[in-house]
Amino acid sequence: MNSNPASQSDAQNVPVTPRVKEILSWYRTENTGVLTNLCRLMMHGTLAGTGKMVILPVDQGFEHGPARSFAPNPAGYDPAYHFELALESGCSGYAAPYGQLACVASDYIGRIPLIVKVNNSDVLFSNNAPISAVTCSVRDALQMGATAIGFTIYPGSNHRKEMYEEIREMSSEARSYGLPVIIWSYARGEQLSKAGETAVDVIAYSAHIACQLGAHIVKVKPPTEVIEQAEAKKAYEKSGIPVATLTERTRHVVQSCFNGRRIVIFSGGEAKSDSEIIAQVRELAAGGAFGSIMGRNSFQRPREQGVKLLRDVMAVFRG
Repeated sequence: MNSNPASQSDAQNVPVTPRVKEILSWYRTENTGVLTNLCRLMMHGTLAGTGKMVILPVDQGFEHGPARSFAPNPAGYDPAYHFELALESGCSGYAAPYGQLACVASDYIGRIPLIVKVNNSDVLFSNNAPISAVTCSVRDALQMGATAIGFTIYPGSNHRKEMYEEIREMSSEARSYGLPVIIWSYARGEQLSKAGETAVDVIAYSAHIACQLGAHIVKVKPPTEVIEQAEAKKAYEKSGIPVATLTERTRHVVQSCFNGRRIVIFSGGEAKSDSEIIAQVRELAAGGAFGSIMGRNSFQRPREQGVKLLRDVMAVFRG
């Protein structure tokens, strides 16, 4: 498989834009290595220099199983396929677990920023208190050539204490090597309803927790109009926080991340039609989202369709 050279970033020849400099200023207390790698993510691919990003995440084989993840498009069983998809579509970066990257990463050295997912879970055992296992060290990620590490937390889980402490330790080590931290913040637990996992108050709170834990980039799901917590509902009503549209809810989530001074990107979620995805992305972009991280909705389509969808999403974020 050969990627399209015209779609690859020539960011090394492009000056860092004022918008990227502005975003980097929000992280000025970080060391130069972290800032350099954040810049690398924002200056790569089709959206280079815009302050927006679209990342391809492919951790679903570990998280959901190979058949559920790749059978809809069998080309996806090959780890190289996802590198090619990310390159051809012009993604800002590619995120996956260590083993999947290690299989073929040497064939793609320097061609796209890599985000190594350093903790993962599986569905062979499940309960109401989720916690992911640490499956890769920071050193392994660094030797892989990572631009950043990714880590999942489950606010609401009985095991949140362990996860918060794990990411505190790994974040400190990653920073020491100049690696930014991306936190997948997915609220789950026995005290949350299923609808509450994507409730606007829960998503905003989960994003805020990720920021408090030191995330440079926060990944959350698009929030629904549901308000899960009774006390939060009182606060929303008293303050008149608008949540009727996805645009309004997105704006509130971004505001909850230090008043928009942290990069917040939103997942693509369950399978949808192209028109449904683009409609959702338009609202996310209008609400100030910094981008999308879209896996199944891209790699489960035939390659040409997946590339087109990712490019269409990028076109929305370009405005």
